[in-house]
Amino acid sequence: MIFGSQANRPMSVQTVIITIVSYFSLLVIIAQVTAGKADAKTFFTANRQSPWYLVAFGMIGASLSGVTFISIPGEVGVKNFSYFQIVLGYLVGYVVIANVLLPLYYRLNLVSIYSYLEDRFGKVTYKTGAFYFLLSRTIGAAFRLYLVAGVLQFALFDPLGIPFWVTVLVTIVLIWIYTFRGGIKTIVWTDTLQTAFMLIAVGITIWVIGQELDLSAGGLVETISESQYSKMFYWDGSAQNFFKQFLAGAFIAIVMTGLDQDMMQKNLTCRNLKEAQRNMYSFSAVLIVVNLFFLALGALLYIYSEQKGIAIPEQTDKLYTLLALRHFPPIAGIVFLLGIVAAAYSSADSALTSLTTSFCVDFLDMGKEEQENNNNNTTTRMLVHIGFSLLLFVVIMSFWLINQLYESSAVISGLFTAAGYTYGPLLGLFAFGIFTRLRVFDPLTLIVTLSSPFLAFGIKELAALLFDYKAGFEVLLLNGFITFAGLFILSLLSPPAKEKGEELLPLDQ
Repeated sequence: MIFGSQANRPMSVQTVIITIVSYFSLLVIIAQVTAGKADAKTFFTANRQSPWYLVAFGMIGASLSGVTFISIPGEVGVKNFSYFQIVLGYLVGYVVIANVLLPLYYRLNLVSIYSYLEDRFGKVTYKTGAFYFLLSRTIGAAFRLYLVAGVLQFALFDPLGIPFWVTVLVTIVLIWIYTFRGGIKTIVWTDTLQTAFMLIAVGITIWVIGQELDLSAGGLVETISESQYSKMFYWDGSAQNFFKQFLAGAFIAIVMTGLDQDMMQKNLTCRNLKEAQRNMYSFSAVLIVVNLFFLALGALLYIYSEQKGIAIPEQTDKLYTLLALRHFPPIAGIVFLLGIVAAAYSSADSALTSLTTSFCVDFLDMGKEEQENNNNNTTTRMLVHIGFSLLLFVVIMSFWLINQLYESSAVISGLFTAAGYTYGPLLGLFAFGIFTRLRVFDPLTLIVTLSSPFLAFGIKELAALLFDYKAGFEVLLLNGFITFAGLFILSLLSPPAKEKGEELLPLDQ
């Protein structure tokens, strides 16, 4: 099983059921209120009427996800507070998004951000970019849902004798129920609620630990700062080196937020560019504080375990789950369930909506003004939404099967890491399109973008073999560089850029 046995668990099954049912009932109510007379424009862009502050707050939950909710605290025992170096790098990435990418997206009035690639390069490049997003987001969303389904299986469905596939099916159906009508308009509001639940869960857990260890707020801060876990900055040649982590954070933010339809679709629901930029700046500032709380929580989980003589799980991701559901008072278990479900669903529901949006707009050419109220397109959109729901189910069950065969979550983590290769070509494509005026022969970009991940992987393995160098985030940069270099070589065989391409450069404004 994913999370072990259920012995000595303080929470009753009835409590878990009431908690989960109440939570999703609230989501459905919000969906009914916000969806209204939703059409394609509502589903894809929320009619561009979302308050920027709601978008900013909701994006916190979407960017953290269920993986982060339990992984950041768990990783503190191994890497201390070094993750904060990556968070600081995020700030640079968000500044680039706010000042380079958002002006481009708003000026072109995009529904799907990959439409830019068609204007700049051509249809083949456009479809390729959209395909890479669909691939990476499907894997990422499936992994996040796999994680939360594992928690629900441990807390609720195992005691009832219900198999894992039913847990997964129920998990996905619940998302579909509250997103199929309102789309991104509903997501903006539900993400706000889910972010609130996630932050409340962290706050209450910290408070519970303080009560259990008889520590005041000041005592908690002093205990954390004096512990071995509070080391934040590393200047040596280790994998936690500040400059390496900082640079990683900057580019991760650019590609996994700025070049990701899921995250940008929320930004594009704001009324105008100015509000979207205000949203991005506010979001980045709050995200720093939130991550500090997650790191503090991680330190306290380890300190609590040490003082209470509780064995640390071999897989540190399980520590928060173990303590919340077995050792903390029931209130902590309840808020943990709400927090993990909210964190996972705040990213998974928007992922499902963005997958539907990208496929409908990028591959079915929906979203045009004259088509927005077409009943046939509404039916098609709903079928696509169902289709991606079923696809997520299949991918999640594939993860589960691999986990059963190999009895190790490391294989699953490897699959999730592999999804990062799909962002490299997007980084290269957008960088080449924005920062150059060069023109390339559109069909040949397919060869470059499909080959660059394999070349990057080969170079990574060769570096490990010859120089014992284990690359991490550098693969993303290498992948993007290979794509950029390949496009440059193609440009040497192409005529000069047309005026249309030049007009798409935001730096000229």
